[in-house]
Amino acid sequence: MNAMTTNLLAGAILMMSGAAANAADVELWRLDCGEIAVGDLALFSDTYNYSGEKRTLTDSCYLIRHDKDYMLWDAGLPAALIGAKVDKSAALAPTLAEDLPTQLARIGIKPAQISRLGISHNHFDHVGQASTFPGATLMIGAADLAQFKADPLPFAVDPGFIKPWLDGSSKVDPISGDRDVFGDGSVVILATPGHTPGETSLLVKLAKTGPVLLSGDVAHFEEQFANHGVPSFNHDRADTLASMERLTGIAKSLDAILIVQHDAADIAKLPAFPKSAN
Repeated sequence: MNAMTTNLLAGAILMMSGAAANAADVELWRLDCGEIAVGDLALFSDTYNYSGEKRTLTDSCYLIRHDKDYMLWDAGLPAALIGAKVDKSAALAPTLAEDLPTQLARIGIKPAQISRLGISHNHFDHVGQASTFPGATLMIGAADLAQFKADPLPFAVDPGFIKPWLDGSSKVDPISGDRDVFGDGSVVILATPGHTPGETSLLVKLAKTGPVLLSGDVAHFEEQFANHGVPSFNHDRADTLASMERLTGIAKSLDAILIVQHDAADIAKLPAFPKSAN
């Protein structure tokens, strides 16, 4: 090995060690944002996969700490649903045990500390408590943001839940394509349209746990990735299938943990709150 090669190698090692030393400390918590009892699961397949079935969906939100910055991913069901009795005759019956501020308080976090509120898509079960965090920059797919102003409003979209951002009193950051949230590749919003036109997912890279993929509503149950299950109310079938393929491809390439946010079986893939993954 000549002197030039030795110097280049030494420089590369120094650069890599410096990058490792400067890498952000990233931590991830799963928060309970409610449950939705589905009385007719046929809604979730346009190929009649679930005719006559019932199931309870979990509603998961996530807190990400990036050094001293905090980002909330999805804002769950509205606080008005705390303690709501489940109507077993309803097609969809949501209920909530406790709100986000109550859970955040248990790990010493106040709503004002949330600087970014990332929303996978614009449905009521993902933006229900958004207005609790008016100081946060709302990060949402541009196409989904536009739907809050549509007439008539699309299925499950209610502008009231993001009023501070729609009236201009809070900052909104419409997302087109992928977005590296902190600029270091540790937290990346991924464009995964189909369920809604601006649907997104989130990639979080953790030092010990490894990469974690939070799927938004690209799929509602794990088996939908295998059986290509597309809900009848999705915005675009082809985009949904392409986004499923993208997420499974990323999971395979990065050896990432893929978490379906509405699948109760996936809750155990992360530590039980108030513990975190890092």
